[in-house]
Amino acid sequence: MADLPDRPVPADPRQLRASDADRERVAEVLRRAAGEGRLALDELEERLGVVYAARTYAELEPVTADLPSHAAPPPIPSAPPVQRRTGSSTKGGAVAILGGFQRKGAWDAPGVFTCFAVMGGGDIDLREARLVDGEITIWAFALMGGINIIVPEEAEVRVNGIGIMGGFDHRASGAGQANGPRITINGLAFWGGVDVRRLPSEEERQRRKLERKRLKREGQIEG
Repeated sequence: MADLPDRPVPADPRQLRASDADRERVAEVLRRAAGEGRLALDELEERLGVVYAARTYAELEPVTADLPSHAAPPPIPSAPPVQRRTGSSTKGGAVAILGGFQRKGAWDAPGVFTCFAVMGGGDIDLREARLVDGEITIWAFALMGGINIIVPEEAEVRVNGIGIMGGFDHRASGAGQANGPRITINGLAFWGGVDVRRLPSEEERQRRKLERKRLKREGQIEG
C-alpha cells in the first residue's frame, strides 16, 4: 500500500510538540539554576510543574527566559520529522488464552486493534501510544476473562461494547479536548469483563503532585 501524504507542517515551529527528553533538559536547567542560588525552592517546584505539563516548545520557552543564556531551553526544530502511515500499521491484535497480553508505554498502536481474552486477561494502555492519524478502534472480546483499557484523559472516547452475563464499562465515554486522540471501543464481554478507564499521563500526575505540595505549603489545602 502506498504511503499517505505527509501531515501538514505547522506554520509556527514553536507550536510543535515537545518530547520527554526536551522537558527533562529544561528541568535539568532549572535544577542547576536552583543549585546556583538563582531560584528558590518554591520557584523550582512551581516551574517544574509547568515544565512537566508543557506540550509545546512555546510553553517551555518562558520557563527559563529570566535565566542566563547558558540555561536556554532546547532548540526548536525548523521543521517536524516526516511522519507517514503505511499499510503495516493499519491492523493488529492480541490473544490471551489461559494467559495474558499487555500493550503499554510508547508503543505503535494500529488503526484497528482486535483482542481476545479467553479465560485469561489483557491490559491495553493508550496514554503514551503512537496512534495512526490520532485515532484507534479497539475490538475487545472477553470470554470468561478480562480486558483492561486505559485511555488518556484528553481523548474523545466512544464505548459501544455489550456485556452478556458480564460487564462492559461505558463510564469513560465522552468528549475530549480539541486536539485529543479519538478512541472507539467495541466488542463483547461474555462471563467476563472489559474495563475502560480515563487516567492522567505520568507528566500530568507529576504536575498535580507538585501543585498539591505547593497548595499545602501555602496553607490552601490540608492533608
